[in-house]
Amino acid sequence: MTGATKREITDQQWADTALLWDYQQMGHELRPCDVAIGLGSHDLGVAAETAGLYLRGLVKRIVFTGGPNPSRPDHFPRGEAVHFAEHAIGLGVPEDAVLIEPKARNTGQNIEFSRAVLDGAGVAVSSVLLVSMPYMERRAYATCRKVWPEVEAVCASAPMDLHDYVKTIGDESLVIDSLVGDFQRAIEYPRLGFAVAQDVPGRVHDAYQRLIDAGFTSRLL
Repeated sequence: MTGATKREITDQQWADTALLWDYQQMGHELRPCDVAIGLGSHDLGVAAETAGLYLRGLVKRIVFTGGPNPSRPDHFPRGEAVHFAEHAIGLGVPEDAVLIEPKARNTGQNIEFSRAVLDGAGVAVSSVLLVSMPYMERRAYATCRKVWPEVEAVCASAPMDLHDYVKTIGDESLVIDSLVGDFQRAIEYPRLGFAVAQDVPGRVHDAYQRLIDAGFTSRLL
């Protein structure tokens, strides 16, 4: 949390956050796919994970997608996709293996616009690795099933537990707020026609509500 006073996170709040964290990961087994789509965010680790998947031979092409980042505009002054692509190239991905989609401002646009970029490049796609932040996997999957149902979607993210992820971001409250906001989108977006519905266990929804009641609300719609 930014500011002079650091917010104390209780054991119950960490337990509730862990429930959201586990729910929002799909647990897919990685396998070779036609392309990877690196979904833009405030987390440059997505670019690193996408690069790693390419270097392991799981994909032959990458699309990095994302426009301006509202959370950390100073970190990505030229947009998420551009900075993600540069990071991946710096890690050893050949420049000609990378496509850039620099306009998307939400997950639906990430996938829709990436599809258009791939079509424009003449890349045939029947399977896609969706690479995201760990707590965004389920929403990415549900969105892809709605926007691009013809492809097989496999979700991937950096393999780490919740507390290791918090260390990489360096802001406990931001991470919890982000998990709460992403969970809200996973349950609200199907009602708005943006994603397919997902089953939500009652204990996970209860954890979400307790975190809202505790004030972790800065990323809510």
